[in-house]
Amino acid sequence: MTNAVQHTYNWKELACRILEGIPVTREEALAIIQAEDDALLEIMNAAFLIRQKYYGKTVKLNMILNAKSGLCPEDCGYCSQSIVSEAPIQKYVWLTKEKILEGAQEAIKRKAGTYCIVASGRRPTDKEIDHVAEAVKEIRATTDLKICCCLGFLTEEHSSKLAAVGVHRYNHNVNTSAGNYKNIASTHTYEDRIGTVQQVKTSGMSPCSGVIFGMGESDEEAVDIAFSLRELDADSIPCNFLNPIEGTPLAGRRELTPRKCLKLLAMMRFVNPTKEIRIAGGREVNLRHLQPLGLYAANSIFVGDYLTTEGQEAAADWEMIEDLGFEIEECAL
Repeated sequence: MTNAVQHTYNWKELACRILEGIPVTREEALAIIQAEDDALLEIMNAAFLIRQKYYGKTVKLNMILNAKSGLCPEDCGYCSQSIVSEAPIQKYVWLTKEKILEGAQEAIKRKAGTYCIVASGRRPTDKEIDHVAEAVKEIRATTDLKICCCLGFLTEEHSSKLAAVGVHRYNHNVNTSAGNYKNIASTHTYEDRIGTVQQVKTSGMSPCSGVIFGMGESDEEAVDIAFSLRELDADSIPCNFLNPIEGTPLAGRRELTPRKCLKLLAMMRFVNPTKEIRIAGGREVNLRHLQPLGLYAANSIFVGDYLTTEGQEAAADWEMIEDLGFEIEECAL
C-alpha cells in the first residue's frame, strides 16, 4: 500500500522559488514525500539545485566516538543502550582521556572534519563534563578538528563550560514529532529535548538536532519534524533512518524503502535549504544501493561506525564521493 500522490508539481520551479527566498509550504513538503516514484529523479535534481547553491559539491565527514556505552536509564524504544533494551551490546563506563584523544587522530585519518564525542545517559555529571572538557582542550590545541558533543540533557553551567573549552557544536536530536513522542519514550518528553537545544544556542554552541525516520510517524508528522527543526534554527540536521536492532522495542519495524528515504532527505533540504543536512545512522541498511543519490540532497555523512552498529568502510565512502564528482570538505576551523 502506498501514499503516493499524482505528480502535479514542477519540482525545479519549486526549488528556484526557494532560492529566491520563498519558503516551501507544508502542503508542498508533504507532496515531496508522497510523490510517485517516477518523479524521484526530478525531485533529487531539484534538491541538488538548493544543495549546490549553499554547499557546492562538497561533502562534510563526521566521525563518532562512543565514549560511554549502555547503562542508560532512559527508555527510548529505538536505542540499544536504553534500560529497556535486551540487545547484546558492549557496555562500559567512560573511556580514558587518552582513548578520546586517540579517537581524534582516527577521525583525521578518516578525513573527518568534525569529531563527535557521544555518551549514553540522561545527563552528564560535573565530573563527566570536566573529563570531556580536558580532552577537548587538548584536541583543540593540537588539531583543526571541530568538536561536537552529545552527552544528554544539559544544565546552563555544563553548557557554558563546554562552550568555553571550544566545543563547537552540541547534538541533541528531537528524534520524532511531538505527537509521536509518547510512542517512543516515556522517561522524558519532547519538550525536554527542545529545552536542551535552546540551552545550547544560549551558550553560544552551534545547535545540532535531527530525526530518526521510520518510527511509526505519519508523513504529516515527518513534515512536522522538518518544520520544527526549521523553527529551532538547528544548524546541523542529522537524518537517521531506523535500524531496528534486535532486543529493542522497535525491533522488526521496517517501514522505509530506499526511495522513501531519498524523498525524506529531499523534503528536509527543501524545508531547511541553508542547513547542513547529514545522512546519519541507518544509512547503509535503509538507502542500500541508493546511498550515493542521497548526497544530491544532503551535504554531510558519518564516516565509520555508529554507536553500537557498524557503518560502511571509510574508503568506500571516499570512493562514493569521488564517483559522484563531489569532494570531501577540507578540515578547517
